[in-house]
Amino acid sequence: MHRDWGHAALLLLPAMVLLFAFTHMPAIQTVIDSFWSTPRGRRPSVFVGDANYRRMLADPIFLKAMSNNAVYAALTIPASIALALAMAIFVQGRIAGRAFLRMSYFTPTVLPLIAVANIWVFFFLPGFGLFEQIREALGLSPQNWIGQPATALYAVTVVSVWSQAGFFMIFYLAALQNIPDSLREAAALEGTSRWTFFRRVTWPLLMPTTLFLSVNATINAFRTVDHIFVMTQGGPNNASMLLLYYIYEIGFRFWDTAYAATLTVVMVAILAIVGLGQFFLMDRRIHYK
Repeated sequence: MHRDWGHAALLLLPAMVLLFAFTHMPAIQTVIDSFWSTPRGRRPSVFVGDANYRRMLADPIFLKAMSNNAVYAALTIPASIALALAMAIFVQGRIAGRAFLRMSYFTPTVLPLIAVANIWVFFFLPGFGLFEQIREALGLSPQNWIGQPATALYAVTVVSVWSQAGFFMIFYLAALQNIPDSLREAAALEGTSRWTFFRRVTWPLLMPTTLFLSVNATINAFRTVDHIFVMTQGGPNNASMLLLYYIYEIGFRFWDTAYAATLTVVMVAILAIVGLGQFFLMDRRIHYK
């Protein structure tokens, strides 16, 4: 018995070392750095206590990034999951060109995020973009979708939903194929409508997958930086500034590593709280068998 435990520990040791060295140690160091100042040239860092956290609470750009991220998450999470489920249900049925449709829905997932952002920049381009050509054909006035504060964040939201819904669809498609056909046959014999079968049978059986995807969608909502970097760079006037992009600017553009570490600690704490909350609240309503 002890020999088996020893073999198991030796097999897990390389992965545990890598996990500790590249995940846990940087996280611990980030928490430590958040209580120190940023070294400048020959001036070493000094312990500043909670000064970085007090600065954060008084930072209007941080507060704007947090509010933007809340709106962004509230839109992208349910929209991505709902669109993924709708696509999975559609391509599960026996329809012509089903394989092509599945490939088409999944294609945005395999594209590089920078390429996706550049494609959508062309769509949103004022005067020449695809959407503007359609609006011009309909006799509507020009619209600068990513160049004005009222629409910049929502334009980035559309891109995010489009790029990740196909990935989520694969998980829903696999879950739908695991639902026994006997349940559908029994429902058909009872004269159950499709909506009732979905609400009473399909949706409850999909809840484990929905929990997994909701956690992943939450993480994606707080780690979006590629689309922002290419499309808006947080503008105009911080209208599309998200937390991770703000951390990037503080850490790599202004080289204030201590303050960037503080913002990172807050972001990780938010993700941990939201993720655990989702798990414990939804897990009670999920049936795994």
